[in-house]
Amino acid sequence: MLSQLYSWIILLPTLSGTVKVCLFLITWFILWLPLAWYIARKVGWQPFSPLVGSEKLSLVMSLYLTVPLLVWLTISVEGTLISDYGLELQLTFLISLLLGIGLGIAGLGISFGLEGWFGWLIWQKNNLYRLSKLGIPLLGLGLWVGITEELIFRGILLNLLQQDYSLGIAAIISSGIFAFLHLLWERQETIPQLPGLWIMGMILVWARIMGEGSLALASGLHAGWIWGLSCIDAAELISYTDKEATGGVGWKRQPLARISGIFCLLGTGLVLWQLSLF
Repeated sequence: MLSQLYSWIILLPTLSGTVKVCLFLITWFILWLPLAWYIARKVGWQPFSPLVGSEKLSLVMSLYLTVPLLVWLTISVEGTLISDYGLELQLTFLISLLLGIGLGIAGLGISFGLEGWFGWLIWQKNNLYRLSKLGIPLLGLGLWVGITEELIFRGILLNLLQQDYSLGIAAIISSGIFAFLHLLWERQETIPQLPGLWIMGMILVWARIMGEGSLALASGLHAGWIWGLSCIDAAELISYTDKEATGGVGWKRQPLARISGIFCLLGTGLVLWQLSLF
């Protein structure tokens, strides 16, 4: 049996990139399944039932806890370094990461600011004090999720797909995988956001291209978006008005199911394109 396992391991690098992506996702699910089963029992969650905030956070955290082992397995089989997938510990990485966070927060600020200007929402300024307790923990969460997802989707999966396809096709496929995997957590609220999630994936691929293969800028953007939206939600900084029904705020007020969210992404892409000209 050990000899058969060794033969399979030797064979893996010779497989097509598409097959490797499928095996990567299957392996990820297998590694996560025991943790998911344990946590689902602890929180009392039933499969196919809607996830509440604490249940979703627990399951997401357990999924990302398996990523270091998954990345190690990928690097071992492919004979690569983690820097080949765009992650490296350098000062330039930190600078680009901070730039990405700033761009992400600025984009959200403009988006929600315009919604307030059109009268679709009201800022609850009295709740700003809550950010003193929530800001740093939510930044840490945003960085963890942002960097992890970028390493997986814009790092490993994009690289593997480029073994079979051009960069453009690989970007389209990896962004599609990124979007559809969000259905794992919620379906009714995620389906209207699928186009926005795909656009988000494509923007983040462009951010990696701008970084000449580095995930710093893409990770910063992703973390900034998560941080900003989490702060707004957790601190209850906004409330919607009656005008939202006719103002295009979107399905159940989901960020990527509304016009302003799509324009935020497209605007970010335009800014990145302008920056690439310098």
